[in-house]
Amino acid sequence: MMEQNKRYQVEVADILHRYGKGHFHRLCPQQKKAFRAIIKCRTDQMGGHISQCDHCGHIKPVYNSCRNRHCPKCQYIKQEQWIAKLKASLPPTSYYHLVFTVPQSLNKLFYINQAICYSLLFKAAYKALYNAAANPVFLDAKTGCVAMLHTWGQALTYHPHIHMIVPAGGISYDGAEWVPAGKKFFLPVKALSKMFRGILCRMLEAHMEKKALKLPADLSCFEVQQTELYKKNWNIYSKKAFRAVGGVIEYLGRYTHRVAISNDRILSIDDHIIRFRWKDYKAGGNNKIINLDAGEFIRRFIQHVLPNGFYKIRYYGLLDSVNAKTKRVLLFHLLDAVPGTSIFDGLKAIEVFKVVTGKNLQQCPICRKGIMKPKSYLFPKAYTPL
Repeated sequence: MMEQNKRYQVEVADILHRYGKGHFHRLCPQQKKAFRAIIKCRTDQMGGHISQCDHCGHIKPVYNSCRNRHCPKCQYIKQEQWIAKLKASLPPTSYYHLVFTVPQSLNKLFYINQAICYSLLFKAAYKALYNAAANPVFLDAKTGCVAMLHTWGQALTYHPHIHMIVPAGGISYDGAEWVPAGKKFFLPVKALSKMFRGILCRMLEAHMEKKALKLPADLSCFEVQQTELYKKNWNIYSKKAFRAVGGVIEYLGRYTHRVAISNDRILSIDDHIIRFRWKDYKAGGNNKIINLDAGEFIRRFIQHVLPNGFYKIRYYGLLDSVNAKTKRVLLFHLLDAVPGTSIFDGLKAIEVFKVVTGKNLQQCPICRKGIMKPKSYLFPKAYTPL
């Protein structure tokens, strides 16, 4: 039995550890890596140290985190640091939240070609945004965005889509002025949807011609599917503008480092049945409870593990880091503002946690007077492979 530090009674790690043995052999290398990391996170298999209170002498083991980006336990501090950093670097203007989604009929193609198709999804979404903003009828300006990939729906279903944070305006092509977008909407969603559909379909077709993509077993040629894709209306969601940087970042911050399901949504494990909460957005965002067999839960969760080295947050145009000392400087100048600095600069993770939550993890939980200080190392215990 593993010793561990836990916050919730039921966690994803418990489900993987208890029911994962029969599924482990089917996984690809990056999925196996995430699987092992989540199970070992904050347990004696990760090692750690013994902390002792310098006032009352209380002793407790503190185990290391796995730091895997798919682990529900390891993303909170990274998320808060990212939010603070982005708040400081984004220009002070209104922002829109756009969501680019692909039709369900492309899911199989995307899943078996994840690295390529996810990258094409990023490129197509920004290219559509760039083209629409450049159109003299719409905005006639240079724009940019922060884009992030999600692959899941609330019920852990496979649902690849891109969230975008987009400034409500852009820089004129002569660089002389800031061009604000309309107050009610950024760009016509129907036109943007058609651009996105055409760009992504052409990109997929080009990769098919180079034989860079694998076809699903039930699809003989891409041309047949492409014809059907052009018949459908692709949906792009556009939320009206946030008035300040803080509002949009706080809202979207929870999207950035989120994993497919957080531990607080899992309600119980009972005889191979996993119960968890989910929001049904088709029913107005009402909270519902779903029961899944443990095997199906694991299958759904693990399909959202991203390819090794894949960047799920990307910056384009005016917000790209390569433009930090050029176009972004001009952007701040036109808005009569100056970039800030993150409130967490120079702070350790444990200090960030204290600022965000008000809880001091170094304080002794027994006497509440002393400080828990490292006393000795705990070496990782031998890991028993699944």
